[in-house]
Amino acid sequence: MQTQEILRILRLPELGDLGQFFRSLSATTLVSMGALAAILAYWFTHRPKALQPPCNLLMQSEEVEDSGGARRSVIGSGSQLLTHYYDDARTMYQVFRRGLSISGNGPCLGFRKPKQPYQWLSYQEVADRAEFLGSGLLQHNCKACTDQFIGVFAQNRPEWIIAELACYTYSMVVVPLYDTLGPGAICYIINTADISTVIVDKPQKAVLLLQHVERKETPGLKLIILMDPFEETLKERGQKCGVVIKSMQAVEDCGQENHHVPVPPQPDDLSIVCFTSGTTGNPKGAMLTHGNVVADFSGFLKVTESQWAPTCSDVHISYLPLAHMFERMVQSVVYCHGGRVGFFQGDIRLLSDDMKALCPTIFPVVPRLLNRMYDKIFSQANTPLKRWLLEFAAKRKQAEVRSRIIRNDSIWDELFFNKIQASLGGCVRMIVTGAAPASPTVLGFLRAALGCQVYEGYGQTECTAGCTFTTPGDWTSGHVGAPLPCNHIKLVDVEELNYWACKGEGEICVRGPNVFKGYLKDSDRTKEALDSDGWLHTGDIGKWLPAGTLKIIDRKKHIFKLAQGEYVAPEKIENIYVRSQPVAQIYVHGDSLKAFLVGIVVPDPEVMPSWAQKRGIEGTYADLCTSKDLKKAILEDMVRLGKESGLHSFEQVKAIHIHSDMFSVQNGLLTPTLKAKRPELREYFKKQIEELYSISM
Repeated sequence: MQTQEILRILRLPELGDLGQFFRSLSATTLVSMGALAAILAYWFTHRPKALQPPCNLLMQSEEVEDSGGARRSVIGSGSQLLTHYYDDARTMYQVFRRGLSISGNGPCLGFRKPKQPYQWLSYQEVADRAEFLGSGLLQHNCKACTDQFIGVFAQNRPEWIIAELACYTYSMVVVPLYDTLGPGAICYIINTADISTVIVDKPQKAVLLLQHVERKETPGLKLIILMDPFEETLKERGQKCGVVIKSMQAVEDCGQENHHVPVPPQPDDLSIVCFTSGTTGNPKGAMLTHGNVVADFSGFLKVTESQWAPTCSDVHISYLPLAHMFERMVQSVVYCHGGRVGFFQGDIRLLSDDMKALCPTIFPVVPRLLNRMYDKIFSQANTPLKRWLLEFAAKRKQAEVRSRIIRNDSIWDELFFNKIQASLGGCVRMIVTGAAPASPTVLGFLRAALGCQVYEGYGQTECTAGCTFTTPGDWTSGHVGAPLPCNHIKLVDVEELNYWACKGEGEICVRGPNVFKGYLKDSDRTKEALDSDGWLHTGDIGKWLPAGTLKIIDRKKHIFKLAQGEYVAPEKIENIYVRSQPVAQIYVHGDSLKAFLVGIVVPDPEVMPSWAQKRGIEGTYADLCTSKDLKKAILEDMVRLGKESGLHSFEQVKAIHIHSDMFSVQNGLLTPTLKAKRPELREYFKKQIEELYSISM
């Protein structure tokens, strides 16, 4: 068909007419049209693209046939659970060697002094020092086998990783120690694990260990290796009680002179015994194999592979305790891909300064830190107009996030959020949160404000770290994602709390290659945690959502019965009340001899004063903490939230005490993973609790 005929049918001007049309336009109009065309072309080529999820987000998990209701990830290869991601990385020793190979001996471990840039050890330097240290341990009566447990008692720093790798290079097992466990727990771990050698960072920790030996509490401890310099008197004190004190450098020098060929472990060999502090009784030593750790981080890699590929250019900021598996899992991913790990200076107050110097791309966080970031951002919006503008900008960005567009170059970023992103170094492309429930409000805001992928995971030490994880593209809040491809999850009935698996609710149970082998020398607690079919019973109550994601709704443990016979799960109530704006921390207490609950509230020092001022309550933070009017206002706000969240009347607190100091690891009221130590809190606030009950009777 002729061109003219087509144009006629479509009622468009013929080419000759078009030429005449354009000749009739003024130069200004032509320039304007050209500019508009250029703008449209630029927009089409540079417009933000929505992230494409790796699966149907309306069906993120599916039921496993003949499994009694267990569910699995739809990401991965059928019914086979994932055990590893790379064929050449099936143990933690191989993971590091892979990183060494693909990094081209690039920078590996970084550290800094105050107001100085980061200094780096290369992959080869770390590998060499690990071999020297491991060889030195063998020269000091340690054995190259999985029966040899080595204690590491130090804050995050390069030497921690060198000590760990030294153990893996010669099939030894790492046992992390940390001072917040308390002296009694440290003795218990050293004796239970038959630890004869401990590597420590500071002389003070060596003194603490020597005191136990002097009191004949840890007779098996024979060698303490120090990372930092120490006085000769410390060595002499050790000699008097039969303990050799040596510097880490001296042991490395000894190993360099007496080098031993590496004795790499197998996937089924034990890699670490991670003692969890728990909230009651002696700590439990979770035995994790190399295969457990590799399976768990492989599950993470499989879920995120379509959107996030780790490379040698990735940088991780290490500040969360290395004694816990969450931090160790993130680091494992970095080492496996030849990336860098920079350690903070040791003072959490300087973390932002460290991040600006390091410019990390990967940032693992705990919800408490996210809450502090959120509160600080809004506390700086100190006028109604500023707050309105911030909320307006956040809503515009959140609309993009809901459309699966993640970016940090919008007009809203330029006007409002770039400073927030710069405070984290300006290069973060992935944030992972875990260890405790994250507030949907906080998570939703920060997903928009930080302009990077923010993932939430759920798990515990006994399943290595995580067993569920956010599916890329599902940026909804209020759940912890779908099962990882390395494990199945099922829910079982909890009769006493009226949760039934047939209704999609119950205790969360996990089975797969990331599930631990049991507790060290503790068969009774192992049987409580692992059933005969290999299912790990977590003690958490979950609910399956329609999309196949899991929501944590309650906790099986720490339940108690009130005088009228009603069961109460205080942690569920605390998770609701802590969403009250002025509340930073809360402890809900109940007694089987009482008919109601009471609470201890710690107000947020940055948020509470302005919150109180809006309600006509004036004063300093200290004054406000003693104000009856403030106490009444906070209680009313908590009860309001409780009603909105569907709490029964017997689940609402009837009275509260305001406490001005935060619960912390240092004062013994939180575990190192920032969970409430309920027995300690009950004892600490015994007097206040008695007063609350006596006043409210």
